[in-house]
Amino acid sequence: MRSLRRSRVAAVAVASAIVLTACGQSGSGDGAAAGPSELPDGWTYVAGEDVPSASDTDEQVLPVEVTGDDDVISEVTDTTRTIAGGDDIIEVFDALGRSDDIFAAPEESATETGRNAPQTFLFNQTTGTEGVLSLDGTLFLGNSVRRHTELAAQLRQAGLNAVVIDNLQAPAQKVRRIAEAAGYAAAGAQLAARVDEQLAEATEIGNTVDDVRVLHISATGAGGDPAVAGEDTAAHTVITAAGAINVGAEANVEDYSPISEEGIVDTAPDVILLSQADLETWGGVEGIRTAFPTLMQTPAGENNRFVVMPDLQLKIGGISAGTGAVALAEYLRGL
Repeated sequence: MRSLRRSRVAAVAVASAIVLTACGQSGSGDGAAAGPSELPDGWTYVAGEDVPSASDTDEQVLPVEVTGDDDVISEVTDTTRTIAGGDDIIEVFDALGRSDDIFAAPEESATETGRNAPQTFLFNQTTGTEGVLSLDGTLFLGNSVRRHTELAAQLRQAGLNAVVIDNLQAPAQKVRRIAEAAGYAAAGAQLAARVDEQLAEATEIGNTVDDVRVLHISATGAGGDPAVAGEDTAAHTVITAAGAINVGAEANVEDYSPISEEGIVDTAPDVILLSQADLETWGGVEGIRTAFPTLMQTPAGENNRFVVMPDLQLKIGGISAGTGAVALAEYLRGL
C-alpha cells in the first residue's frame, strides 16, 4: 500500500492565503472562519483566508426578472426581508453588502448572518407553506430544486415572490445566479469570476498531488445519520479541484449516504475530511469511532490523518468553495 509523507504543519500561512494548524492549535484570518478551539492530537485544520467579496458593489437594480432553476420566471421587487433557503444564499448576500436583507435563515446556519437573523426556520422536504408565509418575508430564495420547487410554487400562489436556485450547479454559476436574483448582476459576475479563478488555482496545485484518496464523512447527511459524500455534493467539487480522489464517489455513493463498515475499509482513504460543525456534532474522536467503527482500520485512521475544514468552504459550494479548494490542495501537496 502506498505511503504518504507526514505533513508537518503548525500555524503556517503560505502565499495563497491558507491556514494550516495542527495538534490542537487553530487559526483564522480576514474572511476565514475561526478554527475550532481544540483539535484532537495530530489532526489538522485547513482553511482558506481569501473569501471573495464584491469590492465595488453597484446600486441594486430592481425589479429584475429571473428564471429560476425550476424554469419559472419571477419578478423580484424587494429583497429587504429575504427568506434564505441555505448558507450559499446568505454568503452571496454577505459578499454584496446586503446581510441585513436576510430576514429568515436555516436553523444551525454556518454563517454569522444566518445565526443572527431575526427568524430561523427548518428548511427541508417537510417545510410547510403556511410556516414560511407566517414569516412575512418579501422574497423566498430556495437553494434546492428537489426540496423547494413545490414549496416555491405554493408560495407564489399565495402572493410571495419565490426563486429557486439549484445548489448542485457549479459554484461560480450558482453565485452569479443568486446575485442576479438579488439585483446585482454586475457584482455577481465579479464574484463568480473570482471563484472560478480560485478553483483554477486549486486545480493547478492539484495537478501536483499524487492520487491522494480522501473520504469526507458527515454527521448531518442521509436524514441526520452518519454518511459519506458522493459525487453530487459540494464537497466533491472541492476535493476533486484539489487534485484528490473522492473515494465516496468512487464507491458510487449518492449525495450524502450511509456506507457499510466493510465499505469504509474498502475505500482505503489516505485522508479523512470533515467539517467543523460535524466535529462539534460528534464531540471528538470517540463520537466518530461510534459513527464509523471501522474508520480506524483505514490508512487514514491508522496514520491519524484527519483534516477539519470550515463548513462554508467544504459543504456549501458557494463563494467560499474556491478558497477552500486552494487550501486543501496546498495541504495535500505537502503530504
